[in-house]
Amino acid sequence: MGPTLHLVVGLPATGKTTAARRIEVERDALRLTKDEWVKALYGPDNPPAASDVIEGRLIGIGLRALELGGNVVIDFGLWSRDERSALRQAAADRGACVEMHYFEVSPVEQRRRLDRRQADEPGSTWPMSDGELAEWAGVIQVPTRAELDGSEPIDDPPAGFASWDEWRDHRWPPSLT
Repeated sequence: MGPTLHLVVGLPATGKTTAARRIEVERDALRLTKDEWVKALYGPDNPPAASDVIEGRLIGIGLRALELGGNVVIDFGLWSRDERSALRQAAADRGACVEMHYFEVSPVEQRRRLDRRQADEPGSTWPMSDGELAEWAGVIQVPTRAELDGSEPIDDPPAGFASWDEWRDHRWPPSLT
């Protein structure tokens, strides 16, 4: 059996990073958690352009690890189906399997977890309003059961992109310039 790419999908405070840490240990995987890098580099700021570049750099590291035969956990949320399709295709191109892990909690539980995290570990997160949480809940494209179990074929790249590699380079730019 070849390497496995674990995609950890969900909104903030649904248990993604806790699960990613468990998978890292249980599956001997390289865990790539974007928020840890953004916090280390930008502290209280969370600039979207920098976040996209950091995600892209970590994806590059993860894909290289797959090529070398290692397991990888991508812990970014991956709210869009296109993001997940691009990573599923990249893993397939490298002979790797994909396991997708989706996490969901009620809005009340999500708020409770965020408040507890903010109180216990304020340096590990950013403040998030109820309005932001509601907006994000309306934006996430929840994976289908077939997408989760891997039985659903990978979509074609969006219009205007010849390949998922091209889309991936557009979505996750290599630099801020």
